[in-house]
Amino acid sequence: MPYEFEEILSTIKMTEVEHFDIRTVTMGISLRDCADRNVAVTAQKIYEKVVRYAGQHVKLAQEIEHRYGISIANKRVAVTPIGIVGDGFGVEEYVKLAEALDKAADTCGIDYIAGYSALVQKGFTRGDRALVDSIPYALSTTKKVCSSVNIGSTKAGINRCFPRCLGTRSCS
Repeated sequence: MPYEFEEILSTIKMTEVEHFDIRTVTMGISLRDCADRNVAVTAQKIYEKVVRYAGQHVKLAQEIEHRYGISIANKRVAVTPIGIVGDGFGVEEYVKLAEALDKAADTCGIDYIAGYSALVQKGFTRGDRALVDSIPYALSTTKKVCSSVNIGSTKAGINRCFPRCLGTRSCS
C-alpha cells in the first residue's frame, strides 16, 4: 500500500514533535481457576498464574517500542475481579490477595495491575462487602494494585474508580 509523503511527515511530526505514544498495553488474565477455600492457596495460584502469563509482557511491549519507535507509557495487566475469585473471604484475606497481585506485578515488571474489584451492581455478597472494606488497607500496602467497585449497570450508570486509578491510571 503506497503512502503519501504528507502522511509520512504527519506521522513523524506526531512521534517527534507532539510526543505521540501508546498510553497503555493491557494483558487480560482470567483468575477464575485460582479460587480455593484456603487464602494461601488462592494467593499462590494467583501469583503463579500472573507470572506465568505476564512474565514476558513488558519485554514484548519493549520490543514493539523499539520496532516501531513509539513509546508505550504503561504496561498493565487486568485480572478477573478479585471479588469473584475470593468470594467468601474476609478483609484480611482479601488484603493477602492484593499483596499476591502486587508481588506478581513487581516480579513481571508491569506498571500496575487492575482487578482488585467488586461487581456489586446487583447487590453485595458478604465477600463483596469484605473486599470493599479491604480496599483502603490493600491500596496502602501495595504499590501497583488498582481497585474499582462497579456500582451500576449500563442503564443505571456509575463506575467509581478509587484514587490510585484516577488521572493517568485506568481501572478495569
